[in-house]
Amino acid sequence: MLVEKVIVVTGGAGLLGSSFCRTIAEHGGLAIVADLNLEAAGQVANKINELGGRAEAAALDITDADSVNSLIASIHDHHGHIDAVVNNAYPRNQNWGRKLEDVLYGDFCENMNLHLGGYFLVAQKFSLYFRDHGGGNIVNIASIYGCKAPRFEIYAGTSMTTPVEYAAIKSAVIHLTQYFAQYFKKNGVRCNTLSPGGIIDRQPESFLERYNDFCGVKGMLDAVDLVGALVFLLSDDSKFITGQNLIVDDGFTL
Repeated sequence: MLVEKVIVVTGGAGLLGSSFCRTIAEHGGLAIVADLNLEAAGQVANKINELGGRAEAAALDITDADSVNSLIASIHDHHGHIDAVVNNAYPRNQNWGRKLEDVLYGDFCENMNLHLGGYFLVAQKFSLYFRDHGGGNIVNIASIYGCKAPRFEIYAGTSMTTPVEYAAIKSAVIHLTQYFAQYFKKNGVRCNTLSPGGIIDRQPESFLERYNDFCGVKGMLDAVDLVGALVFLLSDDSKFITGQNLIVDDGFTL
């Protein structure tokens, strides 16, 4: 479904990003594993290439305009085109994850700047490139907690919470998607959001049990459970879909 497409995945060395890159390669695309950690990106790309796919590692800081512009120019020089970008990176400062009453104003603003600001910067620079080169496709990764209020009761008895910054950022990402889709829709630039439910990543069993009570047959998802929806949004099968938010959560938000 993605044959000959050149697709950039920001945060490509992470839990979701590496899964996205593997799937892009499995469907015939060239995955650009773009990450702040170039060494980790190289490991992901090498593994994909060893398995017969196509991937390249690239350094990227989504909060740095020069870094984003340099990546776009480098890929275009080497391949002649870029077809899509998956806005997936997850920048945050060292105080990320505090409960509401402990969040400092400076930390809130810094995390908004890093995450939401970074998504804006990537979407802006790639949209302008796509506009000037015949079109393209942006998929922003948001969250179920960009769509609804957190269910705080599922965190009881754990050190976990949903950071208030996360809810603010991901809800803004969804509307940012609509803004970009509307602004560039006459230029052949599509922009959609994929909003995952929770992803299994060593959470406490008590938390998983409470979370799964709100779901259907699967409960909390594995990273691979998102890739079908992502491939659809990246492929020509969705070429007339723009400005939409696709939720994949096994019914958690119902």
